[in-house]
Amino acid sequence: MYEGQSFSTKYSSYCKQRTRRKQRARRRLLAVVLVVCAAALVLVLSDKILPIEVWATPEKDIKEIDFAVIQEQESEPEEEPVEEEAVIKKAPLVFIDAGHGGNDGGCAEDGIIEKDINLTIAELVRDKLKEMGYDVAMSRSVDKYVAKEERVKKANDINADIYVSIHQNSSDERSVNGMEVWYDGTDTQRDSRRLALLVSQQTAKSTGAVEREVRGDADFHVTGSTQMPACLVETGFLTNREERKKLASTDYQEQIALGIVQGIEYYFHPKTMYLTFDDGPSEENTTRVLDILKERNIKATFFLVGENVERYPEIVRRIAREGHAIGIHCYNHDYKKLYDNAKNYVEDFERARQVVYEVCGVQAQMFRFPGGSINSYNKEVYTKIIEEMTSRGYVYYDWNASLEDAASSVAPEKLLANGVETTKGRKKVILLAHDVIYDTGTILEELLDKFPEYEMLPLSEKVEPIQF
Repeated sequence: MYEGQSFSTKYSSYCKQRTRRKQRARRRLLAVVLVVCAAALVLVLSDKILPIEVWATPEKDIKEIDFAVIQEQESEPEEEPVEEEAVIKKAPLVFIDAGHGGNDGGCAEDGIIEKDINLTIAELVRDKLKEMGYDVAMSRSVDKYVAKEERVKKANDINADIYVSIHQNSSDERSVNGMEVWYDGTDTQRDSRRLALLVSQQTAKSTGAVEREVRGDADFHVTGSTQMPACLVETGFLTNREERKKLASTDYQEQIALGIVQGIEYYFHPKTMYLTFDDGPSEENTTRVLDILKERNIKATFFLVGENVERYPEIVRRIAREGHAIGIHCYNHDYKKLYDNAKNYVEDFERARQVVYEVCGVQAQMFRFPGGSINSYNKEVYTKIIEEMTSRGYVYYDWNASLEDAASSVAPEKLLANGVETTKGRKKVILLAHDVIYDTGTILEELLDKFPEYEMLPLSEKVEPIQF
């Protein structure tokens, strides 16, 4: 018979030992965890406390610790957001060139010398620009001769933003009067043409002088060798008796200076025009319009007719490809059916919108009512249409200027005059035109020349709409 401990006794003893071992292991693990936590806490506290000198030094006692400050620091994020440096806008630097000077008097008549008038006007321009916050450099500020090469070199060396040279004119024909502005049209990299147009337009407006011509065939060193946009303005003819008398007067010189300054102001801070075209595309006329816009790097907005989109899909793709904005005009230009009820209008719109999307991938959100948002066809339903379309997230745009080219048999000159007159100098203009009208394409380039004070931009849903 086996005389040792029984199996049950041994098993009971084994279980007790195993339990004691587990308890000891738990205690050791807990101790390790406590040590690690304590170490971590010390590190955290030391990171917070060290910056305010917890440890006493010969100069400070530990009692000086402000625990309120510690608590406040602990509540703040460890990494403070870095503030972006303020963007400092540099004022435009305008170079004003008072033509001639010293032993070079320029043209003269009845004791009135060009160099003197040039300098007086230049000084007036300088003072007005400085009051407006511009930086100004002068080719000369006293009656001395400065070579044209030296004038240009100075402007180039200081990296002037624009160059305006002031002169007076003369002619063998004593009856000739008015102002001329010249620029180098062979250099398309500089925006000299727009500068010349603005100086001419605004000076003629402020003085009432005859605006003779803006000429791009200037063969002057100051317009051809400058690195910045440059123009030369002949403010009048000293050989014309009446104009000479004006040019010598303080009031008229002030008016000239005001015009030049306003032209410069519009050059740097233009107003805004949204050029819009309805009813297209047209195979012939829309292509002409797009060619002109592309040459001038102008982006416009086209409110398209769905049926025409289906006829000329490639033109629509070109409109989108060249960066113009696209809106919906309608699918079918049947006013009676379109405005019979709100349901008809919405269905017509959605059909046109789907066609545009299938052709060029544009999900148009903008639209323009045929005839405008309020017209003789939709008086009974326009409020319901607007409510429904707005609820769907669409935005409609009317206009505050127009060529009035939808009317029949309007002469090109009249279209041009309509466009200029209806803008009324507004700061923000949405101009209505129709790219399906032949004469609209005919006068478009001349029309654009009439608006150098405007920056031409395409519409978007972010633009606050003009609505009737």
